Amino acid sequence: MTQLIACLVILTGTGVFLYPQVASWFSQKEQSRVTLLAQERLNRPPLNEPETVNEQLVRAHEYNDALASGAIYRANENVATGDGTFADDSLNYQELLDLAGGGFMGRLRYDALTIDLPIYHGTSDEVLGKGVGHLEGTSLPVGGIGTRSVLTAHRGLPSATLFNDLNRAVVGDIFTVAVLDQVLSYQVIETLVIEPGETEAIFADPTRDLITLVTCTPLGINSHRILVTAERVTPTPQDQLEVAFEPPDLPGFPWWTVILGGVVTGLSVYVWRAGYQAPRVRKGAGAAASGAEAPKDSLVT
Repeated sequence: MTQLIACLVILTGTGVFLYPQVASWFSQKEQSRVTLLAQERLNRPPLNEPETVNEQLVRAHEYNDALASGAIYRANENVATGDGTFADDSLNYQELLDLAGGGFMGRLRYDALTIDLPIYHGTSDEVLGKGVGHLEGTSLPVGGIGTRSVLTAHRGLPSATLFNDLNRAVVGDIFTVAVLDQVLSYQVIETLVIEPGETEAIFADPTRDLITLVTCTPLGINSHRILVTAERVTPTPQDQLEVAFEPPDLPGFPWWTVILGGVVTGLSVYVWRAGYQAPRVRKGAGAAASGAEAPKDSLVT
């Protein structure tokens, strides 16, 4: 019984230790599935017809041109919340760039940080629990001089990786944003840690084409924001064009299964050996007891 309890304790501890890795693996698998399905939809008629794609891109650029105010960070909130108004009421934010459905806007691929995530409209809890959110009130990620798109995701979730490694971004890194049939390449030019109220850090620059990636820091406290700002590189490098629409290669091999399998195998062998040896010990003890009584009988005789 003692051995069984010890095994259960070890197995429980292993489960607790591996939970973040297991949850993150399944989360990445789901994100990759969503991205792949969305790209497959966009590659089928009528969604892949030039007229349909161009109409969406034109409306997205019109939205960017019509933006009248920037985003506002809500101090001490876990996520950046966007407030923005635009002059053209006919441009429905939630419908723009949503040809694939489900709020899917595009794909962010940042190979240096092992990031390959779907981009969704808005920054609701639901969105940020499954991918990258576009901060409403900032430019849509379709490029253009004078635009700055802000993309945000969680960091430090036990169930997903997302922007966990954004603090490791360095100037010179290159990432891509794929929207419809476009592949936009951006090179990191600045990394900052700011307070939530420093909204001027995400204002558009009228002379540049920018994207800023945002997440919270420090882990578990979320009192500040990490900003990674990148500038458009044109034309998009050929090597990035070639891989932009390939199926996601995340989450990779689930190494946690090796650890879990090793622990379970080891515990199984331990329990089996303990259960096998116990009867032999009892049998040996019984035989010894019988042998010890025999001389007493002979003395009586």
